[in-house]
Parts: sequence; structure tokens; C-alpha cells
Amino acid sequence: MNKLSSFDIAVISRELEVSLKDFRINNIYQLNEKTLLLNLRKPGGKRIDLLVEAGVEIHTTLYVFEKPPKPPDFCMALRKYLRGGWVKAVRQHDFERIIELIVESRDEEYRLIIELFSEGNIILVNPEGRILHALVYKRMKDRNIIRGETFKYPPIRGRNPSEISRRDLEKIREIGHISVIRSLVRVLGIGGKYAEEILARADINKDKLSSELKDEELDSIYESLQDLLSEIQSGKWKPTVFVNEDGEWIDVAPVEMKKYSRLKLIHFETFNQALDEFYTKKIVKRKTSGIEEEIKRQIFKLERILKYQKDILQKSLEQAEIYRRIGEAIYLHLNEIQFLLRRIMDEKRSGKDWKGIVDKILKEKAEMRTPAIYFEDLDSENMMLRVSIEGLKFDLNLRDSAQRNASQYYEKAKKAEKKAKGAAEALKQTEARIEELKRGREETVKHVLEKPLKARKKEWYEKFRWFYSSDSFLVIGGRDKAQNNLIIRRYMEPHDLIFHAEVVGAPFVLLKTEGKSPPENTIYEAAQFAGAYSRAWRERLGSVDVYWVRPSQVSLSPPSGEYLPKGAFMIYGSRNYIRNIPLEISIGVARRNNHLQIIGGPPTAISKQALTYVKIVPGDEASSRLSKRIKEILMKALPEEEGRILQKIPLEEIQKFIPSGKGSISRD
Repeated sequence: MNKLSSFDIAVISRELEVSLKDFRINNIYQLNEKTLLLNLRKPGGKRIDLLVEAGVEIHTTLYVFEKPPKPPDFCMALRKYLRGGWVKAVRQHDFERIIELIVESRDEEYRLIIELFSEGNIILVNPEGRILHALVYKRMKDRNIIRGETFKYPPIRGRNPSEISRRDLEKIREIGHISVIRSLVRVLGIGGKYAEEILARADINKDKLSSELKDEELDSIYESLQDLLSEIQSGKWKPTVFVNEDGEWIDVAPVEMKKYSRLKLIHFETFNQALDEFYTKKIVKRKTSGIEEEIKRQIFKLERILKYQKDILQKSLEQAEIYRRIGEAIYLHLNEIQFLLRRIMDEKRSGKDWKGIVDKILKEKAEMRTPAIYFEDLDSENMMLRVSIEGLKFDLNLRDSAQRNASQYYEKAKKAEKKAKGAAEALKQTEARIEELKRGREETVKHVLEKPLKARKKEWYEKFRWFYSSDSFLVIGGRDKAQNNLIIRRYMEPHDLIFHAEVVGAPFVLLKTEGKSPPENTIYEAAQFAGAYSRAWRERLGSVDVYWVRPSQVSLSPPSGEYLPKGAFMIYGSRNYIRNIPLEISIGVARRNNHLQIIGGPPTAISKQALTYVKIVPGDEASSRLSKRIKEILMKALPEEEGRILQKIPLEEIQKFIPSGKGSISRD
């Protein structure tokens, strides 16, 4: 994985200083052992996600990443201190591969220190400079990362390039008989990528010996360094991804690189955008490589099993054929073999020794007499006679008849054939599994090669509860008292309608009419929406009464001498009631502006807009489990490609449409 250099971090920190300053940390997620995702918002609704991988990368991201259901302890600790805090500054420490986020939280200033060198680390430091929490705790020769100890920066690894003088570069030549690229890295303390770029701009072979550098070449190196620093410090960057002839993304930089002059260039508006695309692509490729390696390993293992099964099959078939031929040979010479067996046993019973019996048979064999010519050997200990008939050498049990010996060989042939049949079946299964893996590899890799889903730009009303009616009227509702207040004070207009369930603590729901007269169907849907997201759902009522009024009937002030609680309003005049509205909500997936989007609201409205949907009613199933079930049902109902896209949409997008955090899937 390409690591960021000090030059890269100089640009990243300046971009982040502009884009993140005065943003509020809304939440923090830990995606894996080394990666954090910070969700930041600015008053007015603008949202930015910051992706941080210790030792590797830091940049804003437009992609949606799967978040673990249970945050690790480190993530919980960061939330405790930083959630709700404001980013006051983003800075690079001494041109090192270290970025600090200065966060003001609870009237105190914390530092989130992100180390991007070696294995990396993420460290939270309190206002007194002591370590509160760290991704990795360790003791080192030059410093300790231990909770409660004073945080110390690592020793400076090189000179700040902006402080290097022409005289300092004389050290490159003094180092002696090593390549100029190695000397430059050592003197400047920068990574190989930018050291190579400096030499490319100076038109000096990187493998040239340092001791052979001329004065004018050192002058060129100094000028190239100043030229690069000027580009980095100017703020007039050309963020670029470099692509080779095979289409592979090789590297990323905030400026165009002469060392990559033969490669294709892809330019981006900001360096953070370039990093987002580059690292997301690399992450996908890394996952793909891992999956391919695992599939290759499985195929290799199965191919070894297949070879063994083929050997077993071949040997079993050969054995079956030999055993059957032996049985047939015995039957062809049944009387002769029976005579030989009986003769040997009769002579033994008469008192002759084995040597005498064998010598006599061998004498007859030499005279070419039948059946002595079949004789090969005799194993007196195991009572086995070895013969050679029809080009076959085999053993006969002296205790059994010739017919019995033939039957035993036929039985062995059957067993070998049965074994061969089993091996053939197993072989077929193994071949099928290998083919399945080979076919599946393409599909799996294709699936993994799809980037994470890019975050959809959200509309202003999505911070509230919302839906579009079946007649395309926008309806919004408050999630809490603060949003109720915001809806009435900022978004209510004279021609709108306000809905409220006849339940204590119910939210205000605003039907935006845009000056048009809403049909009865839309009014009913807005009322049902108000009822579903009231306390009536939590209390598992079957239905609820809802009324609506006009903005002129709503007062933000209490009657003289009375007190109006925060988030409450006075309603004057007659109320228009809609009685016994059933509590039910549909959650579905719709296509809007070329994006798949989760929508939720009254069933009659959602059924007209969604590709597919699930209806829910009050119940006891927690939203975490219920949302998973809803997602599974929606995915199965969608075409394969859209199902894969839906799979990437976070469960929270479904959960936020489930009233009161509980419910059950309707059987209707």
C-alpha cells in the first residue's frame, strides 16, 4: 500500500484545515483495527466524512463504509471525549508524517494525533499534554505511548526540506560510494518517491554514485528541491493519479511528477478527492487479491485431491480387471489347478516334508508336465501356492478348493469395482467443485471490485422524518422537541398544514403545500405519518386519532400569564380530526436521481414510489434485528445488480424509518 510522504501530508493538512475547521464531530466509527471514520457536520447541515488509517492514509471520503455493530473500546473512548466537539485546527507537526486535529470539547482543547509513519498510531492527548487513549500502547527507546504519561513526539527523522541550504547538499557528495538516491533520502529525510522526483527534475540518474556528483549537479538538485517546495507551499496544486498502460493506478500526488511523465494522468479538484479515489481502489484491489489467493489455495488443494482420486480410480479399475482375469483363468484350468492343490495337500498329509513336495513338482515342471508347469513358489508358513497361468501370477490358498479360490478373486474384483465407482463419484464432485470455484472466482472478484457506495448528497429535509405523498407533496416531521421547534419556526409557511396525533409528546408534522390544495389522500397519509411516529406506536395501539390545523392557528407564545414548555405551541380554533387511523408504515427502496434510496412512510405513498417495500406494524422486535430482516427481504425482491447496491447501504438508513426503535413485519 502506497504510504503518504511529508510532502503529501503538508498538502493534506492545509486542505483539511480549510474544509474541517469549525465542523462538529457528530460521531466516530472504527471500521477495523487501524481505521477510523469521523462523521463531521457544520451548522446548516453540510456533512464531511474523514477516513483515517494509522500508518497509511488520511483524507475526506465520499464513500459509505460498513460500520461494525459494536464499536471497540478505543472508538468508545474517542466518542466519550470528542463527540460533539468542534475542530479548531488541523496541522502537520514539523513537516513530519504526523497530523493533529485540535478539537474543542467541553470547554477544553484535545489533540487527536495521527501518526502516519511505520505501523502508525492514533493518540488522544488531553489539555495537559497527557495521553488519554491510544490505538496502540507501547514502550520504545526514545518515548512511551502509555496512558497517563506525557505525550512526546518521535525524534525528528530528517531535516525540514524548506530549511535545507545549498551548502547542506554537500553532504550528499561526502557520503561517498552509494547511489545519489540513497544519499538524498538520508540527507533530506524524505521518502524515495519525492527524492526520485527531485532527481528527475534535475535530470540526474538516481543510480549515479554520490561521490561523482559535480557542483553544477548539486546546484540542479537544490533548484529542483526549491521548485518542488514552491509548488507544495503555493497552494496551486494539481492533484493527480498516475495510471500505467495496463490501466493500473500506480501512484497519487498533489502535483504532476516528472518521474511519471510517460504515464497517463487523471486530475482531481482536490488532493483529498484524489486520495479518496486512489486508496478506495487500492483497498478493493487488496481485498480482491486476498479473495483470489484464497480461491487459488482451495483449487490447488482440490486438484491434489483430484489427482489422488484419479490414482485410486485407475488402480481400482486395474485391480478389478486383474482379479476378474485371475478368476476366469482359474475356471479355464479348474481341474488342473484342483489336481495340483489336492496333490500337494495329500502328499503333506502322508508325511512328506515341504521341500520334498516342491522338489518333485519342480522336476515335473522341468519335464513340462501339466499341471506342474503352473508352479512358481510355495509359502508353507501361510499355506499359499503361487502359480503362473495365462500370463498371470497369483496366489492360491492351499486350504481351499480351486473353485473357492476363483470365487474369492471374483469377490475381490467386485470390491475393487465398488471402490472404483465410489472414487468416480467423488472425482465428479471434486471436478464440479473446482469448476464452481473457477466460475465463482470471476463473479466474486467482479463483486468485490465494485467500489464502496458513494455517499448520496442528502436533501435539506432528510434531517427530519419525511416522505413524499402519493400526490408528490413533501411531508416532514420532527424527531425531537428541537426539530419540532425548527419545523414550526423556520419551515412552516402560510399555506401549509400542521398535523398532530392526539397523544402526549407526539411530533409536529408539516405538509408542505407550495400553495396548492392537497387531495384528501395526501391529508390522510400525512395524518397516518403523524400517528405512526407518535407514542401510540411504542404503546402498540392499533389506531390513533390525528388532527390538522392551519399555520394561522399555531402560536409560539403562551396566553398572558401562562407558561409554555420548550418545543410546545398553542393551537387556537377548531381542529380537523381524522379518526381511527391504523398504525402502519412501509419501508422500501426507490430510485431517485440515479441512486437507490431507502424511503419510508404510509403504505399507500410508498407503494407508488418504491421498487419493492415491506410493511411494518407496532411490535417488540428491536430495530437492529428488524432492519436486517427488512434489508434481506428487499434484496431478494430486487434484481441481482440492484440487490448488490442495496447490500452496501448502511442498516441505519432503514432503522431511522422504524418508529420508536421497535416493530414487526406485517403479515398482510
